[in-house]
Amino acid sequence: MTGGACIFGCEGLTLSDEEARFFRDADPFGFILFARNIDTPDQVRRLTAALRAAVGREAPVLVDQEGGRVQRLRAPTWRDWVAPLDEVARASDPVRAMFLRYALIGAELRGVGIDVNCAPIADVADGRTHPFLRNRCYGEDADQVAQIARAVADGLLHAGVLPVIKHIPGHGRGQVDSHKDLPRVAVERAALERDFAPFRALNDLPMGMSAHVVYEAIDPAAPATTSAKMIRVIREEIGFAGLLMTDDLSMEALDGTPAARVTASLEAGIDVILHCNGDLAEMQAVAAQAGALTQAAQARAGAALQTRPAATEIDISALEAEFSGLTSGPAHV
Repeated sequence: MTGGACIFGCEGLTLSDEEARFFRDADPFGFILFARNIDTPDQVRRLTAALRAAVGREAPVLVDQEGGRVQRLRAPTWRDWVAPLDEVARASDPVRAMFLRYALIGAELRGVGIDVNCAPIADVADGRTHPFLRNRCYGEDADQVAQIARAVADGLLHAGVLPVIKHIPGHGRGQVDSHKDLPRVAVERAALERDFAPFRALNDLPMGMSAHVVYEAIDPAAPATTSAKMIRVIREEIGFAGLLMTDDLSMEALDGTPAARVTASLEAGIDVILHCNGDLAEMQAVAAQAGALTQAAQARAGAALQTRPAATEIDISALEAEFSGLTSGPAHV
């Protein structure tokens, strides 16, 4: 069983009885954790176990652990990381360094029961990329971004964690923060090939996250998350065949009530709704509107979970030593 068409957060460090009952009945595909859910390793392990017990299966548990500003597990208990763009700049071999970095991140996640990380970011930055995203990117060259994004995905898989590629089909041209406003990209259709290229190169990854961005040359009326035209581009032109989830449905880039956002996303062709804020009333409305995974989404979800690697023993000391050797010098520009 792969559950309903939702991924939900929870409110705090422990699962309340009311949340557990709701999750049992709603049977979401998976769960996502945020800083509000993170305290100690033992606490996180108890929480991930409780979430899975609520649905009676090994449901995926996701997190955003990119490093830099977007990092839910932090020092002193876990490693802190510089922003990805800064890491790439200082590494003598950025591709290898990012593989090692995300293998280490993956080992930390898997150690507390988290088996999916919302990375890599395959967005191609440019000089006008909004600051909320820019230093989370891997560069301004599409080929380099694709190579590093592949290394990030491989590093996570090496440690037993599924990657989620984001933000399909590319958020790098966005000049506003999609948590607060709706980015609109007004370049000609041909120019978007630069943005699509890394996602096409990684279209074999099992899971992906949509961009709350309007691409006016393709669909000026709706962001990719709620645009059937854009989902068709993602599936047919970019060739992404994996499980496609929304970015957080609570972000202000989207219009309407939570239920209306669910309907628009699913009708456009999204597989799974991601709802992150842990508000129980909102989750109830989202679950009621989303219902079960479609047959096609079930097949993609099942295929993604079949690629979920087993937890593996890796030589942490060796990875740390190699990583340090690649990132201890001055930044490369």
